[in-house]
Amino acid sequence: MRFLHTSLTVRDLTESLAFYTEVLGLEFERRRPIPENHAEIAFVRDPLSGARVELTWWEGKSSIDAGEQLDHLAFEVPDLDAFLRTVRAKGVRVAKEPYRLAGGSSRIAFILDPNDVWIELIERAAPVG
Repeated sequence: MRFLHTSLTVRDLTESLAFYTEVLGLEFERRRPIPENHAEIAFVRDPLSGARVELTWWEGKSSIDAGEQLDHLAFEVPDLDAFLRTVRAKGVRVAKEPYRLAGGSSRIAFILDPNDVWIELIERAAPVG
């Protein structure tokens, strides 16, 4: 398993991107809408460590209460089904069963930590060819 990124819920994606790139010096990677979740995401990356932050803006969410900023942590797993079998046997709760986002090739699922923090599991699609 490899740690991939931390996702933060933001009020304004453009304003947040400016802060993380212009103030903190992170590098912009990409931005895209996620229509099926009524959200838009953007990734920024620390050029020194390679650590990534996913900024997530939710359509219709006009306020963020204290404690709601952390959206999820993301880990890459080589075999999503095998990993889920292992964690289920340990009593871990699955919040979202495996699925693919429209236009995506990776499979993702979400589990919950003991504090109800969402943990995204990403199984990358095998390269073609």
